Amino acid sequence: MLDTLPLSRKQIRSIAESTTKISCWEGAIRSGKTIASLLKWLIFIANAPSTGELVMIGKTSQTIHRNLFLPMQDVALFGPIAKLIHYTPGAPTATILGRIVHVIGANDAKSEPKIRGMTLCGAYVDEVTLVPQVFFEQLLGRMSVKGAQLYCTTNPDNPAHWFMRDWLSQEGVKPLRRFSFTIDDNPFLDEDYVRDIKAMHEGLFYRRFILGEWVAAEGAIYDSWDRERHIVTSLPKQGIHRWISLGVDYGTKNPFHAVLIGLGADRKLYAAAEWRYDSRQKRKQLTDAEYSQRLRAWLLDVPGIGPIRPQFVTVDPSAASFSTQLSRDRLRPTPAKNDVMDGIRTVSSLLASNQLLVHESCKDLITEIGGYSWDDQAALRGEERPIKVADHGVDALRYALFTTRTLWRHKLALAA
Repeated sequence: MLDTLPLSRKQIRSIAESTTKISCWEGAIRSGKTIASLLKWLIFIANAPSTGELVMIGKTSQTIHRNLFLPMQDVALFGPIAKLIHYTPGAPTATILGRIVHVIGANDAKSEPKIRGMTLCGAYVDEVTLVPQVFFEQLLGRMSVKGAQLYCTTNPDNPAHWFMRDWLSQEGVKPLRRFSFTIDDNPFLDEDYVRDIKAMHEGLFYRRFILGEWVAAEGAIYDSWDRERHIVTSLPKQGIHRWISLGVDYGTKNPFHAVLIGLGADRKLYAAAEWRYDSRQKRKQLTDAEYSQRLRAWLLDVPGIGPIRPQFVTVDPSAASFSTQLSRDRLRPTPAKNDVMDGIRTVSSLLASNQLLVHESCKDLITEIGGYSWDDQAALRGEERPIKVADHGVDALRYALFTTRTLWRHKLALAA
């Protein structure tokens, strides 16, 4: 297999030296760590102990399919070996090189019983920092077959994260070997791609996903936000090509905030307008039906734009009753994807690359973006979350963009 893949020296060295109980490939995105780890996993399966079971683990079965099986089944990457890897998306098992391999999603602590009773000879964990600690510890306890090995990958996280604290930092003390990669360790990436991907990250996300550093979240979340650069006084002269989404952060005692997103003919995204209702300021709470009526009335005549029917209305997933009301009123809501860190990273990348602009009429959103900050006390505990103050507009923006990213991702201009 080593003869069919273009591999860097660092990848080859990691494959050759990953002989300890636990081997972890960690570092930047697109740095070659996943391909190296998968190749090692296939080599292990080909020579694995005949007793014991094999398992592949990720946050969900969907991410396992996307991150692991699609590359392994790519003939251009793995040659004829790819034809010996059989997996149906969502299935509980795969067949790899003639061996049955269990496929398990582990997105919360309730996943831990899925591996109870197993006797494992080998395991592969995708994005190990997203796996619950109790699950990881149970997994290690299941690996009792002589010669059993665990391979895992991860992007950097908070340096106080349990996996860094209890495992990566204990290399040489515990039976673990770590292989660290930066984006520049992959010599096979196109130079223009590397330039663009670097331009799309700043601050925390640049240090983690480009340099491969484990750094804590601190200070401003959108540290590339620049009022001079990101605020526009008008929408593009060529117009808005598509009104992609209306992001809605629902509130009763807290403000209700909606942000309208359009894809411009200039291949940039625009937060073009906002609608906000603050019951504390108005001294009157609205019902779901009243919110729906006022929101729909606003969409029929958005100031300065006119009548709009966005392709998606992405609603705070916790606002079930309001979504039901919108459905009754034929606005067809979509539950927003509330992956906070991934959503923040998406917005941050768009701002850093100048691919997201905000119209000056979105005054509350503009105020919130500049003050949106990380919770320092949570960071000390290894947790990463924003301070829950003045975040309704930025949440609505995140819902609107992250939930619909497959619609606009390949339609944007290259990083500016």
